[in-house]
Amino acid sequence: RKVVSAKTLAEFPAFVRLYDLLFDGLEDLRELPWHARRKRLETYAAPLDPERFDVSALIAAEDFAALEELRAGARDAAIEGVMLKRRDSPYVAGRRVGLWYKWKRDPLTADCVLMYAQRGSGKRSSFYSDYTFGAWTEGGELLPVGKAYFGFTDEELKWLDRFVRNHTTARFGPVREVEKTLVLEVAFDSIHASKRHKSGLAMRFPRISRIRTDKPAHEADTIAGLERLAT
Repeated sequence: RKVVSAKTLAEFPAFVRLYDLLFDGLEDLRELPWHARRKRLETYAAPLDPERFDVSALIAAEDFAALEELRAGARDAAIEGVMLKRRDSPYVAGRRVGLWYKWKRDPLTADCVLMYAQRGSGKRSSFYSDYTFGAWTEGGELLPVGKAYFGFTDEELKWLDRFVRNHTTARFGPVREVEKTLVLEVAFDSIHASKRHKSGLAMRFPRISRIRTDKPAHEADTIAGLERLAT
């Protein structure tokens, strides 16, 4: 929020969860192994106000089966998954294979109907690669629930681009409206209630996971069904 009211500040005070300590004063700790940085972090955090700060919890698991069970509860805990770190790992910028691994929870999926398409940018500027899709209301109206521009292969992109060009029903500047006949299986991390969208829903990190030419549009998912997935 650009402007936060006193009431909101009182109801939702700022809170910081600490995961790592890279510098202690002028001392650079990044080359130390994770377990040494963790010990320094716990010492650093001990005198901080517990109403404003805490240190991330360590997960105890005897084996990967137990760890997978903990990961399965990530959605209920409103987190992405679990983070696996080598105890002897230094802190390295970027994505370095073998030191840390983010084991994400499995995505949710829904079958949605393609509604609009827009040209992409860069290498995709000649393709309609940005897709808006919707779900059905109880009254049979199709309302947008998300927009995605990745998840498909290059060959699927060419197929989708041809579909858009051959099934355009209206144009609004750079956007084409298409016949409401193509079902896309959409994967997403979570879905939330949103007052900014007509459907009342907003997806987090949606991507196209499959083109459902085998499914008729009227069998796509409903707003009511997506609402049951909302967190």
